[in-house]
Amino acid sequence: MERAFARVDALLGGVDVLVANAGISVRRPFLEIGEQDWRRVLDVNLTGAFHCAQQAARRMVTAGGGVILMTASTNGLVGHRLYAGYNASKAGVILLARTMARELAPAVRVNAVCPGYVLTPMQEAEYTPEMLADVDAGIPLGRHARPEEVAALFAFLASDESAYMTGATIAVDGGETA
Repeated sequence: MERAFARVDALLGGVDVLVANAGISVRRPFLEIGEQDWRRVLDVNLTGAFHCAQQAARRMVTAGGGVILMTASTNGLVGHRLYAGYNASKAGVILLARTMARELAPAVRVNAVCPGYVLTPMQEAEYTPEMLADVDAGIPLGRHARPEEVAALFAFLASDESAYMTGATIAVDGGETA
């Protein structure tokens, strides 16, 4: 990460906004999760976000400002069967973002976005069409989000229009967690 951010510094002169968006999941019953899968999910989803955010934050604090947006998940708010590692990692991302918001204010704003079901290639790879239809039936708006709907929230949070927002955890889930 240090080398990657040094390259960003050289190419762009620093970083104003970071979106920590890495995420993988392993769909498996809790009793069948092996340590290697557990560590891999936490390493990518939580530890990866930590390293990226720390590098960005160091630069932002020195520069006097910036925005860090962490992609969490509704799985970090409400447990979902078969995703213990993913759920735990995304709950960790939420509390990491809240802690960073308190420590880095007022120079750096930090917020967590918690998408629900979004029709991404990862989602399509894990779910059959029947499973997707079953999930949609449980969402008050009756469908998965489109990626651009979630991206619009990130754009708002990165903008000056959200200048008074830090430490927020925002669900974008079609009403699922309501």
